[in-house]
Amino acid sequence: MDKHVGQSPDPSPPDAASPLFSRAAVVASCVGFILIGALQALYGPSIPAFRDTYGLSPSAAGLALSAHFVGGVAGVLGFDRLFGRIGNRTMLGCSYLLMAGGAAGFALAPNWPLALGLALIAGLGFGGIDYGLNQLFAVGFGRRGAAMLNILNAHFGIGAILGPALIGLVGAEHYAVVFLGFAVLTLPLTLCLAGVRDEAPAHGGGEPETTGTATGTARNRSLATVLGAFVLLYVLHVGVEAGVGGWEPTHLETVGYGATAAASATSVYWLMMTVGRFLAAPLALRWSAPAIIAVSCAGMTGCLLLATIPALAPYAYAGVGLFIAPVFPTGLPWLGRAAPRARRAGALVIAASMIGGVAAGPVLGKAIELAGIRAVPLVLGGVSAVCLITTVWLIRATSSSVSPTNTLPTAPAPARAVERTSAHARPDAQR
Repeated sequence: MDKHVGQSPDPSPPDAASPLFSRAAVVASCVGFILIGALQALYGPSIPAFRDTYGLSPSAAGLALSAHFVGGVAGVLGFDRLFGRIGNRTMLGCSYLLMAGGAAGFALAPNWPLALGLALIAGLGFGGIDYGLNQLFAVGFGRRGAAMLNILNAHFGIGAILGPALIGLVGAEHYAVVFLGFAVLTLPLTLCLAGVRDEAPAHGGGEPETTGTATGTARNRSLATVLGAFVLLYVLHVGVEAGVGGWEPTHLETVGYGATAAASATSVYWLMMTVGRFLAAPLALRWSAPAIIAVSCAGMTGCLLLATIPALAPYAYAGVGLFIAPVFPTGLPWLGRAAPRARRAGALVIAASMIGGVAAGPVLGKAIELAGIRAVPLVLGGVSAVCLITTVWLIRATSSSVSPTNTLPTAPAPARAVERTSAHARPDAQR
């Protein structure tokens, strides 16, 4: 592929004289994403300790993560309602405090119902940070938005790797100390919010057009279809992400690998997701978001097909992690440019990605139960293929309504074009 295909121009940020983030605030934001990644990953390895402490069944102990995700979705949608009505510092500060308070309370809760309520509160803060920082990074860095979002979300992956490692180091029975330490580390980030510009960035034109004319109706129908396609892309790619993470060990053991090798290969998969986002950051400065996502979906589909060959499976799953990594963060600026009039588009896809991560377990589990464990890569490959088809459709559907820098042009865009990003942001989910 010629490197100029899909190449972005070199405009300046929307407001170079007054950047949205200082350097210290950028660093603090990345640390914040390490912490939300760690928080999400702490619940799973702590389940045995939850069962011992509160006398729970496995399903009841698993409700902690469910409460966290319910709070996360509520946080995304709730803070989206407040976005633009309260300052950025207030929004992020409240989110950090909710997350820290919820995590500390969860660690000290005397009974399980109260612990679940506090996990939900921590999830509210989690959702506010996930939404708020993704949104602000998407609109605050001009043409560098996709690159910065990949870097930001790569730090989420670092936290997701460190969280379970920390539980393994200190022992699940000491989970309360880990959650308390996490809460303490969150509080200093509020001191760095002075480096965030307080005015909320513009969303690019307000609400979708709602005229009663045939043209207005057609535009609204088209907008709804485009948004639906983005939601589908986010739900399905997070489903693939969670599906590989959950089923890779079982599949590898079924085809002849030992438990240790299977667990190690799954750790490599998550590591490659983090590495992939760092690698995607410079690519996002040279290539358009649609081009990157199309290649990512094609790559992860191909790798899942290769995973049907037992000798290649561990390496193929690592390839899936590498290719799927840029989809979540890179899609957010594309969404903002494709639907600049849809005020809540970003919150919708981030909430959808969280829901997709929760729903992936039972839905994929039923499909794999019917098809057999050896069919895991084929089932996930089918879902990935739908992601690719959806991406191709989105490229065609948005090519007439967005600038050449946001599609797959046949020639470089004019050098002085200014890219206006108005996205939200959730999720890559996870992500």
